[in-house]
Amino acid sequence: MVEARAQQTMACSPEEFLEFVLDIERYAQVDDKLGPFDWSRREENRVEFKFRPTMPGIPGPAPKMVAEGVLTPGKRIDVGLLPPPNNKLWHRLITFNATFVCEPVEDGTLVTRTMTIEAKPAVRWLVEPILRRTLPKSVEAEVRDAKAYLERQNRGV
Repeated sequence: MVEARAQQTMACSPEEFLEFVLDIERYAQVDDKLGPFDWSRREENRVEFKFRPTMPGIPGPAPKMVAEGVLTPGKRIDVGLLPPPNNKLWHRLITFNATFVCEPVEDGTLVTRTMTIEAKPAVRWLVEPILRRTLPKSVEAEVRDAKAYLERQNRGV
């Protein structure tokens, strides 16, 4: 299992940050793991999206994935794969979970971004060593880029 975690204080409210994440095509501007989208659908506190993920350090185009993000208002978003019949191949290869947890602090919001990928035994030997080297840096860059993006937006740039 590979887990990557990054924290950053954002100069915004938890609701503002979580709304940014739920606008998945906008959030893709700061997350290079989100490849091209086929579609995205938002209904209240849930977003579903079909896209081609980019796994840091793993070459070649990945199969398309259908994921969902579920909002707990003001607190967090939990992201995972939709169950079969969606993602048949992905469910054979990995278990995937991600979270965005927000905590109000004096200077804004402390955001903790966590991504966990557990490869199935058939591909673990290949995938997990690469992700151990690359995923933490990718998640750190994503959170740093999200902070910079939101700061530019708040300045009106």
